[in-house]
Amino acid sequence: MSPKITFWVPAVLRMFIVLLIALAIGYFSSMLWSAVSIGVGLTILIFLQLNYLYRLSLWLDSPDSSKLPDGWGAWTEIFSRLYRMRREDEKNQIELSEWLARFRQAMTLLPDGVVIMDDVLFLEWCNPVAEQHLGLKLSQDKNMRITNLIRSPEFMDYIILGRFDKPLTVTHRDRKLILHIIKFENRRQILVTHDVTESERIDRMRRDFIANASHELRTPLTVINGFLEINAMQPEMDSMTRAGHIKLMAEQGQRMQSLVEDMLTLTRLESVDFPIRVEHINMRNLLESMVSEMHGLSVGKHQISLINQGPDVMGSLDELRSAFTNLASNAVRYTPAGGTVVISWTQTENGPLFSVKDSGIGISPEHIARLTERFYRVDKSRSRETQGTGLGLAIVKHVVLRHKAVLSIDSTSGEGSTFSIQFPLSATVSTAEH
Repeated sequence: MSPKITFWVPAVLRMFIVLLIALAIGYFSSMLWSAVSIGVGLTILIFLQLNYLYRLSLWLDSPDSSKLPDGWGAWTEIFSRLYRMRREDEKNQIELSEWLARFRQAMTLLPDGVVIMDDVLFLEWCNPVAEQHLGLKLSQDKNMRITNLIRSPEFMDYIILGRFDKPLTVTHRDRKLILHIIKFENRRQILVTHDVTESERIDRMRRDFIANASHELRTPLTVINGFLEINAMQPEMDSMTRAGHIKLMAEQGQRMQSLVEDMLTLTRLESVDFPIRVEHINMRNLLESMVSEMHGLSVGKHQISLINQGPDVMGSLDELRSAFTNLASNAVRYTPAGGTVVISWTQTENGPLFSVKDSGIGISPEHIARLTERFYRVDKSRSRETQGTGLGLAIVKHVVLRHKAVLSIDSTSGEGSTFSIQFPLSATVSTAEH
């Protein structure tokens, strides 16, 4: 029997019992018509009350403030209170939904991962960053135990020991993460993940830079100090020997000055507070001046040629001159005598292209990816001979990035190399701007 029928049956029975009582009273009191009138009136009243109760029961199955039934008498106040209560509930539900949406949006925008779990570590919710950090997928992993999803011995020990006052550092999915579990409410916990892979890499690069810079500066200083001590201990040294010492000290001093200048240049290029100074660059003048410098560096030992078929560009003249000169001078230094160096400037469908192609010693594939690191050298002994600072390609990389260009390296060991810088079409100066 349905709930609605079970509700009506006792109510109808009560109505007939009241009617029978009213008729009996009328019969024994010889007031039949009065009893009938009273019975009918009570029946109508009871029917109305039962009707309101039935409509109320229907509304309670699906409460909606816009569908609340109207009432009469005391029912007017009852329905009015129910209406206010329902409206307040609906308002609270809307506010809670809005706050929940804002919370999830805020958690989604956080740079750290956030995982909400119950007291037995079953996943309830996580943001996209946590999915990336931990390899989770909320749509599939919800209500799964987190220890079954993160297969890490260190994490398991962290959970078992329960010492959540200190964060845990783990390597997971080739990323270095800091994990921290925070107690939340009575039966919930929050797992926060912070990716420190990039910061660790930057710190390592900074330490390597300081160590390499100190080593590079110590070498010329050792040479200079050594010759100064010799000259101080041998005041009667012949002039030719002394002149040779002075020449060597001057070379080492020049090398140290070049190193300091390159370090300052690199620091300036990396600084966000040093905006690029954009200007119209006459590429013909820049390229011809650079090729002239390369002839001086080569001293006639190489065949150097220029192909200039590209347009003028907008950019920083000093920065592009530094980047182009670094690539061209490297080609000359690492190409044996009698080799060729071809410098070209052309217009492609993707934009202007600068390239330096040489027939030099080339580079093995395992070194190419690291060439733009500070102080990275393929052959340290040969770098000493070429008087390089080890910062040239790092400077080129940052100049290229600042001009929204792309550096590419194509090289084969023993056959030569090609270094190219692809500029965007937006860098081109149109004919109307000349």
